[in-house]
Amino acid sequence: MSVANNQFMLAALEQAKKAALNDEVPVGAVLVLDDKIIAEGHNLTIFNKDPTAHAEIVAIREACQKLGNYRLPQCELYVTLEPCCMCAGTIMQARLQKIYFGAYDKKSGVASSGLNLFNDPRLNHKTICVGGVMANNSKRLLQHFFLKKRNQSGEI
Repeated sequence: MSVANNQFMLAALEQAKKAALNDEVPVGAVLVLDDKIIAEGHNLTIFNKDPTAHAEIVAIREACQKLGNYRLPQCELYVTLEPCCMCAGTIMQARLQKIYFGAYDKKSGVASSGLNLFNDPRLNHKTICVGGVMANNSKRLLQHFFLKKRNQSGEI
């Protein structure tokens, strides 16, 4: 993993921390074009009252507006959590070239061995996925967030 890749994942982790500060599940994403961050996002589902406001989609929407196109074939996405099926569909519709993700999501993730939509032969676009990038950092953020939530609700 290159230094630049780590910098981009660190930027995604900063976005995830912003989500946590707003009591959103701490997931962050940045979109990169020509080794520059062109868009960023973090979960805003509660704040926006919008179930589609996942970090990946927020970043993709911003990039599409900036670039004036709904296709982003030269872009790479860095996201702190393995994408869900909604985000995977958006990633493929935007024609992203490659994604790097941090923590694996055994329940909802669709980019790993359990279910990998990105490798489904029936789909016409293939996005390269690299998982486990700085996974421990992402996992710690998520674990801390949910532990805090359980403690606030009286669960132990």
